Amino acid sequence: MTIPCLKTPERSLFFGDVSPQRDPSTYIKYIRSIYDYYQKEYRTFDKGGKSSRIQMPLVVNTSGWVKGVGYNMLVNMLKYICPTHVVKIGISTENMNLPAGKFWLGGKHDGTILMEIRAARQDSLNGSVLAQNNARLVRDSRLMAYFRQCLPSDSNVSTIKELAHSLTSHCPYHVPIASVKIRHVHRKVPSSQTFHSLNASIVGLAVESKGPGNLPWCLGLGIVRAIDTVKGILYVITPVPFDSLKKVNLLLQGYIQIPTGLLQ
Repeated sequence: MTIPCLKTPERSLFFGDVSPQRDPSTYIKYIRSIYDYYQKEYRTFDKGGKSSRIQMPLVVNTSGWVKGVGYNMLVNMLKYICPTHVVKIGISTENMNLPAGKFWLGGKHDGTILMEIRAARQDSLNGSVLAQNNARLVRDSRLMAYFRQCLPSDSNVSTIKELAHSLTSHCPYHVPIASVKIRHVHRKVPSSQTFHSLNASIVGLAVESKGPGNLPWCLGLGIVRAIDTVKGILYVITPVPFDSLKKVNLLLQGYIQIPTGLLQ
């Protein structure tokens, strides 16, 4: 297995889906919240409200959805973040590219430095011949690398089958059901089906924020391996350290699926 380099983010939010298409407004709200945190923690402002110091650069990677609602979301993001540099990468299929120039400014001008990169090569059918990674396989690879962190670093795990076996035998955390709230994002689940829906699923391990409008920070992901409703216990495996896990009081379930390779 090739293991991606994963690090623990300082702040993250659990959107619960692989695309913003299901709920664009919430996606934008989450982006703004993360950006506001960056502004608060890593930028200082003078009395005139202008940024006077930047302690850490911010790189924003977009979803790649650039048509229809995706285009409107991208314009919204660019206007809110006001980046100093924008790198626009094109493909050989021209009608799939963004408009030329600083399209988000509506004809206005600012000091943003725009770098436009065209497709490296084209084939005889005028299609991009750059390798296109299968999005699902990339997502599955990242999830498997994430949950591999549950195991000791010196574990002899080199295949997906070995990883699945190791996670199955890994001792889970026992989480009292009464100690956490359960929230389903992007959908409504009848209360009678809550545990059935939650079992064998990936959840966001979150901490509720105080105050109206505050979003719950996500400390990491977990797999609900089993549920004992008689004892009132959730059995969860996660690489989140125990000291951090003790802060979790909210489980968020969306549409993030366990990689099929771990279910075989």
